[in-house]
Amino acid sequence: MADLSIPEGGFWPAPEIPQPNIYPMEWRVETGKLAAIYEKSKRTVWNPADLPWDGLDPGDFTVEQRLGIMYWFSVLANFDASGPAVFARATIQAFEKHEEDPVRKCFFSITRDEMNHEECCQRTIARLWPGGPLDWVPATDLERAAHNNIGWLYHNGGRYWTGYSGAVGKYSLPVLFTSFMMGEMAASTLFRGMATGTEHPVFSEMFHRIGRDESRHLQICMTILENEWPGLTDDTRSLITRQLRAGFVFLSMILWEPPGGFWELPPYFLHNHRVLMDHARDAGLGVLSYEEQAENWRVAMARIRAIVERWGIEFPAIPELDIEGVEVDFLDPEDIIPVF
Repeated sequence: MADLSIPEGGFWPAPEIPQPNIYPMEWRVETGKLAAIYEKSKRTVWNPADLPWDGLDPGDFTVEQRLGIMYWFSVLANFDASGPAVFARATIQAFEKHEEDPVRKCFFSITRDEMNHEECCQRTIARLWPGGPLDWVPATDLERAAHNNIGWLYHNGGRYWTGYSGAVGKYSLPVLFTSFMMGEMAASTLFRGMATGTEHPVFSEMFHRIGRDESRHLQICMTILENEWPGLTDDTRSLITRQLRAGFVFLSMILWEPPGGFWELPPYFLHNHRVLMDHARDAGLGVLSYEEQAENWRVAMARIRAIVERWGIEFPAIPELDIEGVEVDFLDPEDIIPVF
């Protein structure tokens, strides 16, 4: 066996690695609960391709109902299609910032889940409206309204992605995860209601599975925030208050209706949005009524408020739901960290 080569004076120290960087590699574990959640996520992996898609027959719906379902899933995709990219980027940052190993792994698990959720949007739209959301030529006024609304919706999605891309390196974990927590609380609320309300077995199984994922994501967010919230500065608390308002504004498009004065939408958007949502509701998708959606939002807001106020974080006013709180100025796109 050859002898080692040892230079006179000892080995040369490797150069220090500029940060942020994924190196040096390490697998530090500080939060056992997060490690356990990650292990659970591996045991509950599911495949969207295994849903009973043969039971989703386009012939069972009118053209208007198929269009309504396509429109609802296109709205959902504005949020769910951003999920894989949002958490993939957050996963990279967690490696670069040398967060503990379970944080990185939990981010990865959310990325994988969100890809499943996006695939559900993709498969449903492809089956009921080939070419959707936008790669098709509308032939009626209703179809033109749907196509135009989706175009405006995705215009706004592009604005928020730009804001998020700049926010990842800008904001601390407590701020980022407050936004994530807001999204997961909203998502678990949405899919729980949809799973109960839908009349179709494919959508029932889909919404139950997605809702279970979102509940686990919420558990991840809350575990990380419980580690990060102690010792917050007043400036960070104020920023979190703004993010709570921003999260409500962003997520109301799928949870309820978009608040006025922020979304860049034409004046006819909301009326046509309601008409299309009525067609999805008529198809038995499980879309809640306006009043039911508002009440679901109030319940979610009450849960979030109880959580954040324990840490001295003021809750923003939500006048659209008659919820009192701290007034938050008009929000720019860069204020919103879009997650779902």
